[in-house]
Amino acid sequence: MADRTETEKRDLAKELAAAVRGEVSFAAADRALMTMDASNYRRVPRAVVAPRDAEDVATALRVCREHGVPVVPRGGGTSIAGQATGVGVVLDFTRHMRRIVSLDPAARTAVVQPGVILDDLRAAAGAHGLTFGPDPSTHSRCTLGGMIGNNSCGSHSVAWGTTADSVRELELLTYGGERVRAGRGTDPTGAPTGLPPRLRDGVKALVDGELALLRTGYPDLPRRISGYALDALLPEKGTDLARALTGSEGTLGVLTEAAVRLVETPAARVLAVLAYPDESAAAEAAHTLLPHGPMTVEGMAADLVGDAAGLPKGGAWLFVEMGGASPGEAAARAQALCRAAAADGSTDHTVVTDPAGQRALWRIREDASGTATRLSDGSEAWPGWEDCAVPPAQLGPYLRDFRALLTQHGLRGTPYGHFGDGCIHIRIDFDLLTPPGIRRFRDFSYDLGELVVAHGGSLSGEHGDGQARAELLPKMYGPELVRVFEQFKSLWDPAAGLNPGMLVRPARLDENLRFEVLPSRPVPVEFGYPHDNGDFSAAVRRCVGVAKCRNTATGPGSTDVMCPSFRATGEEQHSTRGRARLLHEMLAGEVITDGWQSPEVHDALDLCLSCKGCRSDCPVGVDMATYKAEFLHHHYEGRVRPAAHYSMGRLPQWLHAAAPLAPALNVLARTPLAAVAKRLGGIAAERPIPALATETFTRWWWRRRRGTAGGAGELSGGGTVTGTGELSGGRTTAGAGSPSDARTVILWPDTFTNHLSPEVGRAAVRVLEAAGLRPLLPPTAPLRQPGGALPQPVLPRLHRPPLCCGLTYVSTGQLDRARRVMRRTVEVLSPLLQDGHPLVVLEPSCAAALRTDLPELLADDPRAAQLARSVRTFAQALEELAPDWQPPRINRPVAGQTHCHQHAVLGDAAERRLRERAGLTGSLTGGCCGLAGNFGFERGHYDVSVACAEDQLLPAVRESAPGTEILADGFSCRTQLDQLSDRPGRHLAEVLAEALGEGA
Repeated sequence: MADRTETEKRDLAKELAAAVRGEVSFAAADRALMTMDASNYRRVPRAVVAPRDAEDVATALRVCREHGVPVVPRGGGTSIAGQATGVGVVLDFTRHMRRIVSLDPAARTAVVQPGVILDDLRAAAGAHGLTFGPDPSTHSRCTLGGMIGNNSCGSHSVAWGTTADSVRELELLTYGGERVRAGRGTDPTGAPTGLPPRLRDGVKALVDGELALLRTGYPDLPRRISGYALDALLPEKGTDLARALTGSEGTLGVLTEAAVRLVETPAARVLAVLAYPDESAAAEAAHTLLPHGPMTVEGMAADLVGDAAGLPKGGAWLFVEMGGASPGEAAARAQALCRAAAADGSTDHTVVTDPAGQRALWRIREDASGTATRLSDGSEAWPGWEDCAVPPAQLGPYLRDFRALLTQHGLRGTPYGHFGDGCIHIRIDFDLLTPPGIRRFRDFSYDLGELVVAHGGSLSGEHGDGQARAELLPKMYGPELVRVFEQFKSLWDPAAGLNPGMLVRPARLDENLRFEVLPSRPVPVEFGYPHDNGDFSAAVRRCVGVAKCRNTATGPGSTDVMCPSFRATGEEQHSTRGRARLLHEMLAGEVITDGWQSPEVHDALDLCLSCKGCRSDCPVGVDMATYKAEFLHHHYEGRVRPAAHYSMGRLPQWLHAAAPLAPALNVLARTPLAAVAKRLGGIAAERPIPALATETFTRWWWRRRRGTAGGAGELSGGGTVTGTGELSGGRTTAGAGSPSDARTVILWPDTFTNHLSPEVGRAAVRVLEAAGLRPLLPPTAPLRQPGGALPQPVLPRLHRPPLCCGLTYVSTGQLDRARRVMRRTVEVLSPLLQDGHPLVVLEPSCAAALRTDLPELLADDPRAAQLARSVRTFAQALEELAPDWQPPRINRPVAGQTHCHQHAVLGDAAERRLRERAGLTGSLTGGCCGLAGNFGFERGHYDVSVACAEDQLLPAVRESAPGTEILADGFSCRTQLDQLSDRPGRHLAEVLAEALGEGA
């Protein structure tokens, strides 16, 4: 039997590869990437096909039909109900079939292929003052094919309806190979137009035979998405076959092209945020706002938005967008709505006219599908009842009953969503890992299904039924109408070859759960994973599949970093979601069978820049940089590593040893020997080797201190230094310059500043001193041995290894070495930080490593957490310790990029405020420079590194006006600019030091 199965697989693979012009893959990695969508479900496909056009789709269907293999059409893979997963051949439309075929502004229509990203269509239509009305929160990565399959809606549905309201004509292929051009109206026989004879006769007979049931069996509400919309085939509704097929979840035909309606966008939009005492009050009020003609009525409560800025005081809020022909008209309409809302229960309001302010508030709503997966105490929450809907006037009573049902089952969740349409989104803390928890999930689902129906609602109000709710359709529609659904499916797909198990004859809602394949106990790991209770599986489970990492558009004011490698390659395996999927499958061991030795996971992580962007930009805080370091540690444990791990992964050691030879090594780097060294070190041939400093920052510091404090090593302010100029004590009673002085800061001499850009350190010292602060360098050996023994003898400088944050060891997965380096750093620094002195770190990547990697690798040492809390950036130290200092006015525009690690871990608010005070105007871009420490230097990464730089950084620099100050606080960012542009970047400290003048 097994031999026959393998033969069938080989035959299918051979025939598909020979017949389909697009990509055909039976590889474990590609199959693993398609096992899940954004739901609770998982299925393993046999193969993945990326068709080039409709003929390729027809060919793939023919081969699969001949082999009796089912087919699953898939768009962006963000479905909530499991309908984008399947066991047969997955058709991936995002690779090739993503063309906008035509756009007619006069007719306000567009013809698109199924893989078109919604935001791409909206951008093309926007040039003509038009848009596609439905706009789910995944608009930056969802596809039109997926939206049509699910009948997606979005926040503007109160104005523009669902996708079904925007579909004009659909071209499809059935599993049997029949071509359908579905539109509106009937042919001379009275059957829907565009059907081949078999379907024409069968559909007409079915509808004619069930007219009474189709007229009475559907609830009347704006968000009725569940089941097949067969009532659209009624003659009084225009016999709209395109509408009837919209929302059929790929179970009836495979979409190859669609004609859609576009709508005119208002010239101006204003956001009114209405506050209410609680969620119930907001829900009761939502439908009363509809007569004012809003474009959105979105609801959220305090347990979702947290401490978000810009919201009026309250316990729940309605986000109501009003449009107008001018900003004044839109604002006037918003103010009128606020007055009406105040008379009907709203306790406060704010009207946001600034587009940037509106975007910031809308981001809270758009990220909710991810942020809601973690409750306030850190516990996990899941979809499953993500989008049921009731008549808008019933929302208040329904929501109260819904909350009561949660309490009855001992469950918690955070409702939010489309209050104006009566549609509620929620993630619930189901236990989907244990049999009792899964039984509770099932029992609650049955009870909630009855509650929704009792309120006249729909089991699905946006995302479709899939596997999550299809089992419960008889509760909503009754067995007779569900039987008609089954007959309709059998007409279109008698072989049950399209997306079987969805909508009709479904699998049970508690089968195929994605978590049942994961290890039942935590796997041994190196990092502490404090937000996941030390469980690596729980960390990987954070990725719920909403795929924000697949966003390729920057947009005005965007500061996001995630995910630079996906933006460069467009490959799912190079997205944060794709890598998380592969790690999930690695832990499952079914598709990816080699565990930590998996080549599939290694290859996917190879192009991860460890930029940490996902740590902040992913709505659920997936931290792929840490997962990559963890994987590399286990992958190479006891094995020979790539050459780059020895050369660049241990860079602090090599630079320390090379410092006395810097002049000679700089000369050799410009000779043919450099090519040999790069080849041996695993360094990209295209990369010049950066010059080493002929005088390190620490040597300059010692020389300067000896020159100003005398040979005895005394600081002018009374602080004590060793003979080499290092800080020698933690707590002293010396004068104003002592370490206990509140204006003393410990300046961290990171590897990059010390050996490669000491000018940054020198500039920082000048600025800190000009601000009245007293920077001191830490010693290179512990001040006291454990137990309070006398200080260790001072070793000659060349024999003392430098202090290090461990960054390069972490990024290459050398976690044992990283831990040793970090422990030494903690031993040296902890006595100096006991008085609360900040540790000022000039290199953002090193600051991020000290703030996050160090305490997560040294989770057993409380001093590590103390050290992490002490870390400050250059601007943060100035703002906290010298708040009254006035920086020099420079009055120049700026361009450049916020360092990705700073964006993700430290934030750049202090830097922005410091720039503003110095008259440095403008903003920096998001994204990643692409060099990313060792990444861009490693052989095989050069092209992706350059593509990342070309995404945002290099265009911003090229487009900047002459005289613009190019800012880049990270050494990698400055190096990338030096090597790829003619506009060098500088650290903010350098710019300020220059403006202070020589006499500072």
